[in-house]
Amino acid sequence: MTMSRRGLLAAPLLLPSVAIAQSWRSSFPELTFAVIPAENASGVNDRYAPFITYLTNALGTKVTLRVANDYAAVIEGQRAGNIHIGYYGPSAYARALMTGAQVEAVAIEVNEDGTKGYYSVFYVKKDRAFHTVQDLRGKNLGLVDPNSTSGNNVPRFALNKMGINPEQFFGRVVYTGSHENAIIALQQGTVDMAANWWNDEAESNLMRMERKGMAKYADYRIVFKSDQIVNSPIAMLSTLPAELRTAIRQAILAFPQREAAAFTRMTDGKQKPWEAVTNAAYDPIIELNRFVDGLRRQRG
Repeated sequence: MTMSRRGLLAAPLLLPSVAIAQSWRSSFPELTFAVIPAENASGVNDRYAPFITYLTNALGTKVTLRVANDYAAVIEGQRAGNIHIGYYGPSAYARALMTGAQVEAVAIEVNEDGTKGYYSVFYVKKDRAFHTVQDLRGKNLGLVDPNSTSGNNVPRFALNKMGINPEQFFGRVVYTGSHENAIIALQQGTVDMAANWWNDEAESNLMRMERKGMAKYADYRIVFKSDQIVNSPIAMLSTLPAELRTAIRQAILAFPQREAAAFTRMTDGKQKPWEAVTNAAYDPIIELNRFVDGLRRQRG
């Protein structure tokens, strides 16, 4: 078998990149991809399984899905270097940046209409006589998680603008742990108003729950909607080898096109392909977090 002079010259040029790839794979035989608990664990596993399989194949190293117990677990896991890639909410990601996690944003969600934002809403049951937040004095408020954007920080910012101290105005403030649990608490009467995420009339956590047979959208009324919030990011450790970071970035951004059916399953067909994003997109959320932190300090 013969090889052209051009081939002989080209072949050595391939060896260093192959060696580098093999080097990071030997150092990272397994990568952990963690997701905040926006829905119950079985729902997250079903939603993300095809994506995790795709990443494993695209990167040539095992990728394991971890459904975090709470939002802080993803932050702490990336600070410790135990979670290599994380799917955050905006406030949780801003908190990771604020607390020194060495992370860089890779991709941002894009809505069907091309926008890159969503809203925080307060739901009440439609059969209750509540039409404004002010109608809920002495009633129970359901929030999601202290590091949830639409489930805690934006609601607290909005309530402050209304002149409302939640711990004084409401009978009780309950953290439910996930957006689904907030709706379930509202269904069961544990809370009288619940914070949640909402894109538009066609997509929200409540619409997702309806598609899964967990709730009926028509049973609820929105009594407050926030200004638009920047969408959620996927982020990776900035301390990973450059070649691995490049491979992760390329694989994630290519997923919606390469595995269109799997992306549709993951997003319920309610998103356009992810787009590249940088940490700077979350600077306004860092300011939001700082504002809410200030409220907490003022109120003890």
